[in-house]
Amino acid sequence: MTPDSNEPQHGVPFGEAVRVWWRIALLSFGGPAGQIAVMHRILVEEKRWIGEERFLHALNFCMLLPGPEAQQLAIYVGWLLHKTKGGLVAGTLFVLPGLVSIMALSWLYVLWGNVGPVAALFFGLKAAVLAIVFQAVARIGSRALGNWARLAVAAAAFAAIFLFEIPFPLIVLAAGLFGYFAGRAGWAAFGGGGGHPASAGAPLSDADSALGEAVPPHARPNRRWALRIAVAFLLLWLGPVALLVAALGPNSVYSDIGIFFSQMAVVTFGGAYAVLAYVAQAAVETYGWLRPTEMLDGLGLAETTPGPLIMVTQFVGFLGAYRDPGGMAPLLAGTLGGLLTTWVTFTPCFLWIFLGGPFVERLRSNRPLAAALSAITAAVVGVILNLAVWFALHYLFGEVRERDLGPLSLEVPVAATIDPAALLLSAAALVAMFRFRVGVLPVLGACALAGVVLRSGFGV
Repeated sequence: MTPDSNEPQHGVPFGEAVRVWWRIALLSFGGPAGQIAVMHRILVEEKRWIGEERFLHALNFCMLLPGPEAQQLAIYVGWLLHKTKGGLVAGTLFVLPGLVSIMALSWLYVLWGNVGPVAALFFGLKAAVLAIVFQAVARIGSRALGNWARLAVAAAAFAAIFLFEIPFPLIVLAAGLFGYFAGRAGWAAFGGGGGHPASAGAPLSDADSALGEAVPPHARPNRRWALRIAVAFLLLWLGPVALLVAALGPNSVYSDIGIFFSQMAVVTFGGAYAVLAYVAQAAVETYGWLRPTEMLDGLGLAETTPGPLIMVTQFVGFLGAYRDPGGMAPLLAGTLGGLLTTWVTFTPCFLWIFLGGPFVERLRSNRPLAAALSAITAAVVGVILNLAVWFALHYLFGEVRERDLGPLSLEVPVAATIDPAALLLSAAALVAMFRFRVGVLPVLGACALAGVVLRSGFGV
């Protein structure tokens, strides 16, 4: 028996699943926190295709992998529902809107630069993104931090990264070890899916979901299938890189892009923001593909378009090849560089899920390991909260200074540099989403329009 030998028995039509994955892809704004929240709302709460505990288990696993955890979560759920073709469709559609958006914006960026009205538009969109991220932290936290022990882990993770600048991998390791030994000791606080507060509503149990709680036949470990998947995706991933190096030599910009972003796909643990820190340093300082301010511009584009936040890497690859076209038309060179970057960044994600998913499904019955993954998710909530606070500081204030207080390192905003327009727009977006439960797209549209009006009104 191979993992694809039996038809799924859950009753979710493949065509309906494709439409839902398109919907998720088009609504996936706000970075990984917002994207995971969108998937949770649609897959667990609305469609009831996958249970709360299984969703969190899948999320815990994806948090441990290098690369974009939100896209990997989409691949994982798509694979559970409809085998390999489901994972391929879910993962590809999740990336496609961002690929098209960032490519179009990259062309506009190099052709027209920073035009006033466009900058004002993005200024407004950032306020909406800020509200989306905070709402995502609240939604995920309400599900994953349902007892004091998980809250304590999240708070400790927030303090570790915000005050002490402890690297994310160390935070993940510490949380995982803590959860593992807590699980071995029989501590129920880190049991799968437990501890949700009554105000959050009763979570959907795995047994009541369309997928059920049993392991589907195609999700059971099969060594021959694992070998076939590994060989196929290694060739798809690294084959084009090897051909480019052989054809163009190791010093070509395309060889550099292929090799560097392939390395990134393996070593960048800790989610999108950990990836961006690594890419920014190498792209600016090592390769000189772009300037620091341009890296920030790329991040702004990625924050305000659907799809994975690390789609900003496509912008980096685009500029790198655009500025070193090697006799090719610059726009064509940049387009090829951006597409190459996206290919070697996201193709490995399918490999990690298809190869590791069957073994991770077995871990759902291993209490110590499941507890370790639950503790890691709690820690990641604290880290995402840190990112939301960091984004708010740098959006609302024109100047933020870093102060060293012994072992502590604290970013403190300069009060005199607060941006009244940003403060007003952010407050309105937060009230709209938290108080009146306005949807993501209406808030994005309203904030974009208001950004233009406010920027003009304040004479900025």
